[in-house]
Amino acid sequence: MLIGETLRVALDALRANKMRSLLTMLGIVIGIGAVIAMVALGNGAQASVRARIAGLGTTLLEVNAKRVQQGGVASTNIKRLVPADVRMIVEHAPHVTAVQPQQDRSLRIVWRNRNANIDVVGTTANYLHVRKFEIEDGEMFTDSDENARRRVAVIGAGVLPLLGIESSGQILGDNIRIIGEQFKVIGVLKSKGRASSFGNPDEQILIPFMTGRFKVFGNERLNDISALAASEADIPEAMLEIQRALRRSHRLRPDQPDDFTIRNQADFLTTMSETSQTFGSLLAGIAAVSLMVGGIGIMNIMLVSVTERTREIGIRKALGATRRSILLQFLTEATLLCVLGGAIGVAAGVFTAWALQQTLGWDTAVDGASILIALGVATATGLVFGVWPARQAARLDPIEALRFE
Repeated sequence: MLIGETLRVALDALRANKMRSLLTMLGIVIGIGAVIAMVALGNGAQASVRARIAGLGTTLLEVNAKRVQQGGVASTNIKRLVPADVRMIVEHAPHVTAVQPQQDRSLRIVWRNRNANIDVVGTTANYLHVRKFEIEDGEMFTDSDENARRRVAVIGAGVLPLLGIESSGQILGDNIRIIGEQFKVIGVLKSKGRASSFGNPDEQILIPFMTGRFKVFGNERLNDISALAASEADIPEAMLEIQRALRRSHRLRPDQPDDFTIRNQADFLTTMSETSQTFGSLLAGIAAVSLMVGGIGIMNIMLVSVTERTREIGIRKALGATRRSILLQFLTEATLLCVLGGAIGVAAGVFTAWALQQTLGWDTAVDGASILIALGVATATGLVFGVWPARQAARLDPIEALRFE
């Protein structure tokens, strides 16, 4: 039997039982659609994180305090990061070109008759250089502003809509109130875009570190310290120098573990990759179960089809059809069911990813390779689960088949 005729007969058989064919394909459609949509979400999140890390710079190092385990029990006496630690890094880490301390807290910000909860960041004037930000309008505060503890602020682009501001000109030079203190807005940052895994870097307000320490936060504890290595090649040496400086600042004995962590962008990428692999394995398991259920459904329907068409098979064999042609016919029908289901599933997955991006603002990225793999898996499912019913049909004795009622 020619391939074209085989396909035509297969399509006629599927059209003869439209509802049954659609219900049979449903398992494949759901499995493939779910995989396409979830992989698109994973790819979008990964691309978003990579873009954020690239925006921060490949030589950026993050220092944070951590709770130390002592005798298997977490210590309640945490050594906090303080400005003295910053001075120690500056003095004893020659491979570090810039150090930026930071205090931050979500506070109620008032502008005229509007207010919102926004992250207030007390930091130094080199924040733009270390964090790779740029000024859109106005200017950044200076070291003299910090030393004089001036009440000035630079706001992120994302703060404008939070306060109902249409353009930076409306607030530039005006005052905002932070816990009862008036701060003059002297600059607006250029937008960096949202990164879902890290929050929104545009929704923050920068104030001079000393101003924040004494007028807003009321303490010297740092949330974190950021540092820039001289180059990517100098990152290991810079991390070692920061470790030695902080151990000296915290007066740790040689047998005591570090009470701080130092992370570079490679660590973030490694963690992200491990998370993505775990997420991918979970998706693969879900897809495997769904496709297995769909494949079993196809095998069941094809066995029913063989029973229903026993007399037809007997007539074909009596007219000269070979076992090979009968096997190919039923295998084609099973494969066609899976391929059509896979195609519908791909369309449903792509549409779902697009809908999530448009309605919820989630980052999605449909991967062409995942579509090809999904279609390949659908075809393989049809072949695997269609073999047994096809063999059953090919083995029928033509005389017994013709007698079948």
